[in-house]
Amino acid sequence: MSDAFVVDAEGVHLEGTLRGAGDRVLLLHGGPGLGVEYLEALADELADGYAVATYQQRGIAPSQVDGPFEVTDHVADVVRVLDELGWERATLVGHSWGGHLALHFAAAAQERLTGVLAVDPLGAVDDGGMAAFAQELGERTPPEDRDRAEELDERVLRGEGTAEDDLESLRLYWPAYFSSREAAPPMPPLGMSTECYAQTAESMQRELPGLERALPSITVRVGFVIGAASPIPASASTDTADRIAHAWVESVAGAGHFVWLEAPGAVRSALDRLTNG
Repeated sequence: MSDAFVVDAEGVHLEGTLRGAGDRVLLLHGGPGLGVEYLEALADELADGYAVATYQQRGIAPSQVDGPFEVTDHVADVVRVLDELGWERATLVGHSWGGHLALHFAAAAQERLTGVLAVDPLGAVDDGGMAAFAQELGERTPPEDRDRAEELDERVLRGEGTAEDDLESLRLYWPAYFSSREAAPPMPPLGMSTECYAQTAESMQRELPGLERALPSITVRVGFVIGAASPIPASASTDTADRIAHAWVESVAGAGHFVWLEAPGAVRSALDRLTNG
């Protein structure tokens, strides 16, 4: 059972849901430009003991579909959501791009945080692990599917693609995100915004050096829980954690990028460690 909430502030419209009771957790989905729906199972897992809010990031209805889509805009949206909920402070749990966004938020507004748990995120050192991630994803994908997906991605990044192109590319790569192709469930229905993806991805690259410089200034509790069989290299998290005082990394055996799907309870356990630490 979840309750809906709506943010209408400073000309920005966002919609989300709140479930559970306990310490406050704001769950940030990946992408960028992806629908929040795929996090439902994780939100339900965490809501047994925590008050868990999720929201659809800008780019996809029912939140506003228009930009701008700079990293700073996404950071400001997190503030707006916390304000709407009346949460002075909360723990951010972010998956993939959402974990990267949580690190940006910690660097910009850690006074609003009790902690950050990044779930198999893109990193904040050098290129954040992007080159190694792209290479591994390609190597795990049959050549004909990989060639088609790369063609679609290039089209999207040139600003010539469609949401259907983006979703087809993700569907071709989908099994490579798991510990094995056989372990991959069918890809769920997802919303996709090509404009948000392209603009935010470009902004992420520009903002990476500044985020890396800011990591030592983060003093709130920070943990990482990663899939040992994820295509994102472990170094994306370990190199980032090394620059944050007292940050830690847990690697979950037998899990890929969507840790909670292949290792139910692992993210909840890591959150308990973070909040009880």
